[in-house]
Amino acid sequence: MLALVAPGQGAQTPGFLTPWLELPRAKDLLTWWGAVAGVDLLHLGTTADSEEIKATENAQPLLVSAGLLGALSLFPHPSDAFGKVGVVAGHSVGEFTAAAGARAITAESAMVLVRERGLAMAQASALVTSGMSALLGGEREVVIEAINKHHLIAANENGAGQIVAAGLLENLQALEANPPEGVRVRPLAVAGAFHTFYMESAHARLAQLARSVTVRDPRTKVLSNADGAVVHSGREILDRMVSQISQPVRWDLCMKSMSELGVTAVIEVPPAGTLVGLIKRALPGVETLALKTPEDIPAAMDIIARHGFPSELSDNPTWRMIVAPFSGKFTHTDIQIGDEVSAGRIIGRVSNRQESVDLLSDHGGIVIEFMVEDGDPVAPGQPIARLHPHGQGAH
Repeated sequence: MLALVAPGQGAQTPGFLTPWLELPRAKDLLTWWGAVAGVDLLHLGTTADSEEIKATENAQPLLVSAGLLGALSLFPHPSDAFGKVGVVAGHSVGEFTAAAGARAITAESAMVLVRERGLAMAQASALVTSGMSALLGGEREVVIEAINKHHLIAANENGAGQIVAAGLLENLQALEANPPEGVRVRPLAVAGAFHTFYMESAHARLAQLARSVTVRDPRTKVLSNADGAVVHSGREILDRMVSQISQPVRWDLCMKSMSELGVTAVIEVPPAGTLVGLIKRALPGVETLALKTPEDIPAAMDIIARHGFPSELSDNPTWRMIVAPFSGKFTHTDIQIGDEVSAGRIIGRVSNRQESVDLLSDHGGIVIEFMVEDGDPVAPGQPIARLHPHGQGAH
């Protein structure tokens, strides 16, 4: 199974888009997306210095546009990807790249949202002197205890011995001065304490905008930063991305889900390198490729040819599907084939040792098929039931 992943803020470097402008459509796409977002992407990706592209309001649209450009270099006709890519995921703002690549939202919606996201997060950061630091090495429990002791928040758990603390700058400095034994603390070049309650005003702003965004259910599995779950409702994908602004990123759980899904190869879209580094350490048997320049396209196409195959969801009308968010055992309710259900109705439950989640119908409709029986084991993203929806389909 092939996974496409998209990096988050901090992956960008000055001029990294320059080689991509050699592709026939690159300038036109970047000019269009830049016009949509109200930012000069050609300048930011080629001639802007490190300080300019570090600014949150610039970095976020730059990252998403770069990721989409890289994905289109592999799949010029986006629908072709559904026959090859089994799962997509993004880290932080990279979730918007993944959602647009899966067609849960349009590229244009993604560009508007991340520009506003960046502006709102920059404004929230200006309210208090805060930041983020990476803690490298050490046992998870010891690192988390030290973070809590200094009144900080574990804002990113990236796996492979990397946890990012966020909070007041003075508390981060105190942690750096007295780190846990064997742990190295590295301050990050970000404007504030992202993925914490300090970003609540940005969360509120994006939530307001997101209510008017048109969504579709994706044709491939999409992993959520919140808990690594496979999310198949377009509206839930967008809602989760908005909530993630002020909630921790659990990339470690996303990688765990990739392992459970049976991912055998991962391609990271530009600006690539950060996530495949984490995946190499966490999933050593998985083949990886960082798509850094167009020179990497032939190698990427080779990986796609050897590891790509359709998602279980690609051949079904996506608005009819209810899927398992993680691996576990399926428990049936009293709903039967032919029953009419309303949106939000519980049709079953998936449970394992760590958690139990009710499966809800995202749309009203008639249950026309169950793919599993009561007590069956299920995998992340496995289709559970199909609905014949009310009305004309998804909205």
